[in-house]
Amino acid sequence: MKLIVGLGNPGSEYENTRHNIGFQVVDEIAKKMNVKLSKEKFDALFYMNEDFILIKPTTYMNLSGEVVKKVVDFYKISPKDILVICDDLDIKVGQAKIKISNSSGGHNGIKNIIEKLGTSEFYRLKIGIGRPEKKSTSISSYVLEPFDKTQQPIIDKVIIEAADAVTSIIYNGIHYVTNNFNRKRE
Repeated sequence: MKLIVGLGNPGSEYENTRHNIGFQVVDEIAKKMNVKLSKEKFDALFYMNEDFILIKPTTYMNLSGEVVKKVVDFYKISPKDILVICDDLDIKVGQAKIKISNSSGGHNGIKNIIEKLGTSEFYRLKIGIGRPEKKSTSISSYVLEPFDKTQQPIIDKVIIEAADAVTSIIYNGIHYVTNNFNRKRE
């Protein structure tokens, strides 16, 4: 059983922001698979079948770990079967990487998941949002803004490719996809 977690913040005011790219990818996966994340379970919008669970935590980003921990404990999911989809400031817009990392990279949602699970040994699909061009722009305001008009078409394409990669992970395995996806995105 694979657990696919899209990170973001609940509420319409955050809907199309950089920080909600994980939610957008999960929405695209659900659309491609013709399923709905409608059930509210474990403080998340939830969909489950025999192969995978898709969730979008309904807590705020910084509390994502509490949701993931509940699902992992209930379904006895190994950390190696978890894929968390999130934004990454240190990756350029249009780039994405699938990897296991030893740290949160400063991402508060990932930090909370590591803290609650007691391990960093889960996969991340990190989607680049880049850093603000103006040094005076705070990171917290930048991640809560929508992509600009030149970036949006690039992000739309990355969301579709990321959803395809996650679908392939579910059925072909993480190693097959990481070799092909990471190589293609470089």
